Amino acid sequence: MQMQEISTDTLAVRVRRAERQDLPRLLEMVIALAAHHGDVATTSTRAIERDLFGKQACAKALVAERNGTLSGYALLHSFPQMQWGLRILEINHLFVEDGQRGHGIGRLLVAACLSEARRQECGQMVVSTHPDNARAKELYLSLGFQPRESGGARFRLELPSNGALPEGWI
Repeated sequence: MQMQEISTDTLAVRVRRAERQDLPRLLEMVIALAAHHGDVATTSTRAIERDLFGKQACAKALVAERNGTLSGYALLHSFPQMQWGLRILEINHLFVEDGQRGHGIGRLLVAACLSEARRQECGQMVVSTHPDNARAKELYLSLGFQPRESGGARFRLELPSNGALPEGWI
C-alpha cells in the first residue's frame, strides 16, 4: 500500500498499514472506541494479532500517525456480493483519539480505505455508525457516502469455545 503523508493544520499525518509493533497502541484505541460506545472491550493484543496478522487473518488495519504518535485507526475487511459479482470493503471501525479530532485524520483514514478498496477491486465501500453519532454521519455524508436501508433482520449465533454444536442441533 502506498504511504500517504499529508499536512493538516501544519502538522504531518501519515497513514500506513498497521504493523505488529502497533499492537499495544491499537489495543488502547480499540478499548477507547468501545468505551466511547458505552461498551467494555474484552479483546487482547493476542486476539488483534490473530485477526490482523495470523495465518487466518480476517481484517486489515490502517493507522494514522500525527507527530510520530498513533492517533487513529481504521479496521476494514472485504466480502463478496456474489449475486452481483461485486466485492465490498467495509470500514468496521474508524477511530480518532479524542484530542486529535477535528484535524482531518478521519478523512485521511477514509481516503486510505478507498485506496485499499480500489486495490482489492471493490465496487462499494460501506460504513456504519451509532445512530446518535451526528459528527460521524456528517463526515460520511460529506465524503459522498449515501444512507442505506437496513438489509433486513440480522441474527447471531454464539459458538461454544469447545467446538460442540449448540444444544438441539441434531
